[in-house]
Amino acid sequence: MTETEIKTLIENQRNFFHTGDTFPVKKRIEKLRKLKTAVLQHETEINEALKKDLGKSAFESYMCETGLVLSELTHMLHHVREYAERQDVPTPMAQFAAHSYKKPVPYGVVLIMSPWNYPLLLSLDPLIDAIAAGNTVILKPSAFSPATTAVVKAILAECFDPSYVAVVEGGREENTALLSERFDYIFFTGSQHVGREVMTKAAVHLTPVTLELGGKSPCIVDRRCNLKLAARRIVFGKLLNCGQTCVAPDYIYCDRKIRDKLVRQIIRQINRQYTTEPLKNPDYGKIINEKHFRRLLGLINKEKVAAGGNYNEETLQIEPTVLDNVIFEDAVMQEEIFGPLLPIVTYDSIDEAIEKINSMAHPLAVYVFTSRGRLANKVMERCDFGGGCINDTLVHLATSEMGFGGFGESGMGAYHGEEGFRTFTHYKSIVNKKTWPDLSIRYQPYTPKNEKKLRKFLK
Repeated sequence: MTETEIKTLIENQRNFFHTGDTFPVKKRIEKLRKLKTAVLQHETEINEALKKDLGKSAFESYMCETGLVLSELTHMLHHVREYAERQDVPTPMAQFAAHSYKKPVPYGVVLIMSPWNYPLLLSLDPLIDAIAAGNTVILKPSAFSPATTAVVKAILAECFDPSYVAVVEGGREENTALLSERFDYIFFTGSQHVGREVMTKAAVHLTPVTLELGGKSPCIVDRRCNLKLAARRIVFGKLLNCGQTCVAPDYIYCDRKIRDKLVRQIIRQINRQYTTEPLKNPDYGKIINEKHFRRLLGLINKEKVAAGGNYNEETLQIEPTVLDNVIFEDAVMQEEIFGPLLPIVTYDSIDEAIEKINSMAHPLAVYVFTSRGRLANKVMERCDFGGGCINDTLVHLATSEMGFGGFGESGMGAYHGEEGFRTFTHYKSIVNKKTWPDLSIRYQPYTPKNEKKLRKFLK
């Protein structure tokens, strides 16, 4: 799409928004219902596209993408009327007689930029929240997942006119053109590097943003935990989508005393869940493209491979690879991995682990496995991160009842459920003042008598 076409698209959406047609909650619900029906009708095409782009099985596609999209739609259909209601608040005596309330209104024209790793979920989830809040949306998917983008575009075309919801395909040129325009809100999911660029461009127009980024999310394993269960759930969270998940456990940070036992359990779980030949497992996915494939291979120190390490250049697959005796200075610890490599580093005390984690860029997630409630609470309270789990991985994002978002370098803002509705909503604070009585206390001339009255009201 050319720069001129993008300008025209934004202008058309702004004109449509100003007609007020997106404001009635009844119409929002109609659109969300239509979208839910379309997603269900296109499930087969969605599965085929995700298989082509990322090698995902139908089971994983539903569990991690389609099912979660449907869940968010169901939540919004049940709650959007409640979320869109005017919220009455108390009026202070100094404002007598008046009625005060907060009025939720949509921002306007929203830009949603989505990534390639969960191309259906991370395109439609924020879009659902934005539509529920009454906005129009321009969706810019990643160029790296073209098959899924084609299905998403077809689904949205069935449900919305382009003046309401439109998909802009393309790469850097289209991204640059979009970010040069004025939007009323920008929602971006992707890397920290691009996130900084998005925020810089948004600042030109003072456009509010939500940034869902990533980071090196640690998985702390205490010496007092169910090691077998911990290994099972860590392997699940790490290798889902071949590790190409923003909240995947980036590395294990375990008590030195249990490292050897944990490594053995991790290897057993990899073999159990993915077989001893994972590259032949039809349900094991692939790396998105050759660039990322080569980057991941460059992070593997063969001298530290405890399991895995093999790969298939033709299919862009890398075995689940456990790296032992890793230190924070190693290459694999210098960037977010975003692949099926699992480094293991150790600590001597939980205080040491917390201090080290907090000395690094804030991660998107922190996970802790322990049977000690006090230790778990200490980690959850003192570590700086977006969200996380105690004795599990990933599942904190699989709900519409809690907001999901980053903290510091891992992002800002949140979405899902009510938090998602609030993200795409401006709350106008309104005082409806009665025309009587009109107290003279606030008007000049100021007198000692009126000042005395004023001090009774404002204290």
